Amino acid sequence: MSLSRRIAARAASALLRKPASARQVSGRALSIASSSPTSSAARPLPRALPFGRAVCTPSPSSALLSRRAYSTDSEHKIYSFEDVQKLTKADSDVVIIDAREPGELVATGYIPGAINIPVTSSPDSFFLSEDDFEDRFGFARPAADTEVVFYCKAGVRSRAAAALAKQAGWTNVGEYPGSWLDWAGNGGAIERS
Repeated sequence: MSLSRRIAARAASALLRKPASARQVSGRALSIASSSPTSSAARPLPRALPFGRAVCTPSPSSALLSRRAYSTDSEHKIYSFEDVQKLTKADSDVVIIDAREPGELVATGYIPGAINIPVTSSPDSFFLSEDDFEDRFGFARPAADTEVVFYCKAGVRSRAAAALAKQAGWTNVGEYPGSWLDWAGNGGAIERS
């Protein structure tokens, strides 16, 4: 049995062990003909799900665990749209870093003043020597004590890039979790090369 089928089978089994009041699939309650373990009546099973999809029903006790940790808990300074907008308008020592791939910047533009250090194709960027960094990107690497703010398209890659910079010894690391989608959605200025 494949891994995804085993996971789906375990999830369905766990669902059927829950009290009747907690059993739901796609908004419809499951019913058991009899609560007796020796009952000959057949149990209705959840409707078939697309391959690889598991049945999951949140319980009241899991409500606290339902939020994404990277979107609210952070060891980095978190910047809002307004914070980043102020950085673009003022003469600031903070370096804004776009963690998207160069092709994405060509298609959409970027936040004014940002530099591009793509985390997907160059995850080792902050671990390179200063000379190797400059050879690869064509500009000097920000100093380890410089405050840097990462953004990407939706906040996932920027979180990874911020963590990598922290690992490499950068101390003033921030992230803009709203990233490009928030910036463009709020009508932020766009720079194109």
